[in-house]
Amino acid sequence: MNFKKILFFCFLCLAAQVSAQIKLGEWGTLSGNLQSDNLLNAPKFNKLQDNSYLDLNLNSRYVFAGLRLEYLQFPLPGYEADFAGYGLGNIFVTGKYKNAELTLGNFYDQFGSGLIFRTYEERSLGIDNSLLGARLKYSPAKGVYLKALGGKQRRYFSYNEAFVWGADAEVSIEEWVKPFEQKSIYWTFGASFVSKHEAQEDLFIFNEENAAITKLNFPENVGAIDFRTRFQKGNISVLAEYAFKANDPSADNGYVYHNGTAALLSFSYSKKGISALAQAKRSDNMSFRSRRSEQGISSFINHLPAFTQQQTYALPAIYPYATQPDGEWAFQGDFSYTFPRKTALGGKYGTLIRLNASHIRAIDRQNIDGADYNGDGKSEYKSSFFKMGETLYYQDINFGIDKKVSSDLKLNFLYMFQKYNPRIIVQHDEDIITSHIFVAEGKYNINKKLSLRVEAQYLHTSNYTGSELIEPSERSNQGDWVFGLAELSVAPNLMFSVQDMYNVGTLKKHFYMANAVYTYKSHRVQAGFGKTRAGYDCSGGVCRFVPETYGIRVGYNYTF
Repeated sequence: MNFKKILFFCFLCLAAQVSAQIKLGEWGTLSGNLQSDNLLNAPKFNKLQDNSYLDLNLNSRYVFAGLRLEYLQFPLPGYEADFAGYGLGNIFVTGKYKNAELTLGNFYDQFGSGLIFRTYEERSLGIDNSLLGARLKYSPAKGVYLKALGGKQRRYFSYNEAFVWGADAEVSIEEWVKPFEQKSIYWTFGASFVSKHEAQEDLFIFNEENAAITKLNFPENVGAIDFRTRFQKGNISVLAEYAFKANDPSADNGYVYHNGTAALLSFSYSKKGISALAQAKRSDNMSFRSRRSEQGISSFINHLPAFTQQQTYALPAIYPYATQPDGEWAFQGDFSYTFPRKTALGGKYGTLIRLNASHIRAIDRQNIDGADYNGDGKSEYKSSFFKMGETLYYQDINFGIDKKVSSDLKLNFLYMFQKYNPRIIVQHDEDIITSHIFVAEGKYNINKKLSLRVEAQYLHTSNYTGSELIEPSERSNQGDWVFGLAELSVAPNLMFSVQDMYNVGTLKKHFYMANAVYTYKSHRVQAGFGKTRAGYDCSGGVCRFVPETYGIRVGYNYTF
């Protein structure tokens, strides 16, 4: 076991404990969080992998400052090798005075829905694409909010050479017009601009004889603009947004010289007992990175939200959708309704039904005859905005029922129909996978201190059709799965769980796990042993591959 790892982790623990005891008085308040997730691999138990973070924040009347120490010298499985390292991952200071706020250091921000700019941290995916630079926020008048920022983007434990800068303006009409405010009408308009400056690099196109025939001439400055408006009155909310990005040849699009566009429209309605959502999005060539040769999940300047339901159950999450920045048409609808108490369908406690559906397919794309790489910015295809392509990427329908049977027993049921295209989503030479998924969950309060929750799940897929060269263990379609879980909670501090995911298709293999969780005040300790399957971990349309693991997992979290 690495001595440097133990020493650095002990330093994190000591720093957290010392920081928690510092009394700052009039200087402000100190807060923070220590998180450490560890895996000790079986069967020899001689290899420890861990991701550890210590966040410290100082908040006073005029200044907000913080830093984050990270230790990922031997990161958990699934985190890219480039992420290995340790040190100061984030540091910033923000000064606030009247209507102005200035930040120096690392910062996260988002313009609109993120179509042209979003920086964020998502530890479960290994994402931290903060900017290191400066940001100014200013409100010159009531209802007017301005931002200007610039810096270099973090890539693991280094920073990309490209300089990213931008500005955002948003106006809230209701703060100007009193009748709007009186009638609960909220109407905002926003506009953004983002640009990156990335120097030329030597990259050649080769012919069939492997001889260089063309040196690409890259645009050193790539700009993007975004316009949006959101209108809300009472229970109704409507969002419309459009983004345009100049041609940006990169590894993501095969170094094509083609402008990018994205447009989304969202409608929602909500009141007690009922809610509805309808969304549509079209994107074309909207990969926007601060490093044109980068692939994977790092260095994205923007973020394209996935119009699919975020699954929390194990088997519905086996085939998650990853947003395709090359282009897609995406639709999502969501509806929920609660049958009132003391009605035929509501019963004594009411009944909630949920329906969600997603449909994502290719955009229309037509090659231009004679178009080829020539280094002068020529596009290789054209695309009709409203015409859709023939290829289905992803589709699902989810129907759920939540029913409280008694004061101590609650039941949840879910059925999911899904179509998943591995050729597009994970680049596997396999045909579309059609699956039917059934989930039943029950929670029973045994007494005031004990409660038991159980889950039973079953996933049935279509027969495998695809390349026989792909090993069964590496295929997306591995046949049917079953899953079972039992979780016992002992209030207020303890929880025990056991689970097993078994492949009844091609693998005939168990993936089991036993866990115990203890919480005390601001401390949380979790320990478990078992196997996890290889697959994709996704959030918001961004996915990373996680290999199969087997061993002891220990996690610790302390907030102060």
